[in-house]
Amino acid sequence: MTPPPVPPPIPTGEEAARKRVGDLDVDLPSMAAISNLFRVVNAARNYIERNVLRDYNLTFSGFTALWVLWVMGSMETRHLAAEAAVTKGTLTGILKTLEDRDLVERVTPEADRRLTLVHLTRKGERRMQEIYPRFNAAERDITSDLDEQERDVFVATLRHLLGSIDQLEKQQAVKYG
Repeated sequence: MTPPPVPPPIPTGEEAARKRVGDLDVDLPSMAAISNLFRVVNAARNYIERNVLRDYNLTFSGFTALWVLWVMGSMETRHLAAEAAVTKGTLTGILKTLEDRDLVERVTPEADRRLTLVHLTRKGERRMQEIYPRFNAAERDITSDLDEQERDVFVATLRHLLGSIDQLEKQQAVKYG
C-alpha cells in the first residue's frame, strides 16, 4: 500500500479565519471541516456548470430538478423543492425556465386543485440521457485523485454527516415544534 499523499497547505482563507477566531472558544477542526466542505461543494458545482451544464444552458439547480424527476419520477412541487434543496419560491422560477424549454410539465390534478405535480417531458427524458454521462464524467474527474477505498470512506463520511444533520433537525423540530 502506498503512503497517503502529503496534504496540501492550509488555504489562505482558512488560515485567516483561524487567526480571526483563535481567541474565541470555538472548535477549529469542525470549522475547517465545514468550511472545506463548502469550498469543495462550490468548486465542484462551478466546475460542472462551466464544463458540462453550460453546453445545455442549464444551471446546477435546474439540472438538480431534472435529475430528481428523472430518478424519482413525477412528484408534487413541495417534494421536488425539498429533494432539490431549494425553496418553493426558487423552484417556481426553475420550473418556469424548464417548462419554457419543454423539459418538464406541471399538472394540477382534478381531484385536488391545491396540488401541482411535475414530471419530465419526453424531451426532458432524452436531455437527461444525453447530459448525465457527461455530468458523471465530470464527477469522475473531480474524484479521480481518490482511490476506491478513499472514495468509499469519503462517501460513508458524508452519509454519516447527513444522518447527523437529520438528527439535529429532528431535535430542533421537537424543541421548537
